[in-house]
Amino acid sequence: SRRHKLYREELNLTFPAAPLPLRPEASWLQFHLGISRDGLYPRSSPTVNRLLRDMQDFTTISADYSQDEKALLGACDCSQIVKPSGVHLKLVLRFQDFGKAMFKPMRQKREEETPEDFFYFVDFQRHNAEIAAFHLDRILDFRRVPPTAGRLINVTKEILEVTKNEILQSVFFISPASNVCFFAKCPYMCKTEYAVCGNPHLLEGSLSAFLPSLNLAPRLSIPNPWIRSYSFDGKEEWEVNPRYCDTVREIYPYSNSNRLLNIVDMAIFDFLIGNMDRHHYEMFTKFGDDGFLLHLDNARGFGRHSHDETSILAPLSQCCIIKRTTLLRLQLLAEPEYRLSDVMRESLLQDRLAPVLTEPHLLALDRRLQLILKAVRQCIDTHGEAKVVANDTVQPQAPASDRVKLST
Repeated sequence: SRRHKLYREELNLTFPAAPLPLRPEASWLQFHLGISRDGLYPRSSPTVNRLLRDMQDFTTISADYSQDEKALLGACDCSQIVKPSGVHLKLVLRFQDFGKAMFKPMRQKREEETPEDFFYFVDFQRHNAEIAAFHLDRILDFRRVPPTAGRLINVTKEILEVTKNEILQSVFFISPASNVCFFAKCPYMCKTEYAVCGNPHLLEGSLSAFLPSLNLAPRLSIPNPWIRSYSFDGKEEWEVNPRYCDTVREIYPYSNSNRLLNIVDMAIFDFLIGNMDRHHYEMFTKFGDDGFLLHLDNARGFGRHSHDETSILAPLSQCCIIKRTTLLRLQLLAEPEYRLSDVMRESLLQDRLAPVLTEPHLLALDRRLQLILKAVRQCIDTHGEAKVVANDTVQPQAPASDRVKLST
């Protein structure tokens, strides 16, 4: 308490200047205005590159728990929360120009693999997986992962000294190694053993740009038809019924839209990063049933480079459908001159925390890509290309009203 009192007194002298008025050219605003039916941002968007730089450079002006942690503490409306997480600490950092990003601190070193005995639902969340997932999503031309950048955060100056949340202040402590640490405050599994620590103040983390407010751009959170069981025993129907997709096809909205094709895209993306934790997906209500699926919360990817979890590909192997644009992009990235691992390696060099992935993880992408293409070939051999490959290369021009509109 004495230490926090001194910090609060010192804030009067060291607190950064008040945020500037909202500027129309602010990168966060331009990012929000660029969201369309086709994705979160246009191809080769200069706004995204500027937003990545701003998240890496701008001074933090406040820090707070995310809605997940507040839900666990009973401090907010839980209606928008899918599955609050207690162990995996994340914070909301605010910047000038009304910028806001989700900060996930480093919990695991890059060269460490997830232990074989870990269930997917107790795995660590990895900051570098969030960064790498954004780059992979952009390379695949999905553009469904919010811009994410790595940054070294001074946990004392950029979190403790700027937060007004007394609970967050109370979980900071000095470790025996004289490092500044903090942990999540929640009803279970949250204590000093699960803390994250600076060295002594600096801590790696990922920063993911926030999407527009739900008041301005409402989103739906929908259970994944191929959701996994979150218990130590038992299986979901899709795991025991190879014709499970026939049932899904009869259910709205998978019966009369391209939603199922988007589910297959998501499964391909998750298989490449090794993410088994896709229990829900989100969509902007603005774009209706045929809108794109948001690929959020990718921190449980890139855990085991030595294992390919082929069950993640169940939507592809059971439904035997894929977009032509997705297939063409995957085939291109399998060519020696455009090898996926090489393109990823070059893209990740742009991040401040490079190298973001170890070499075995990059090579695993090439191996998994071949497994995806093999699954598609097997489907084509069984059902014929006309039934497997959906022609989405010609799309109607989206009306201007399909863009997310934000009022000032």
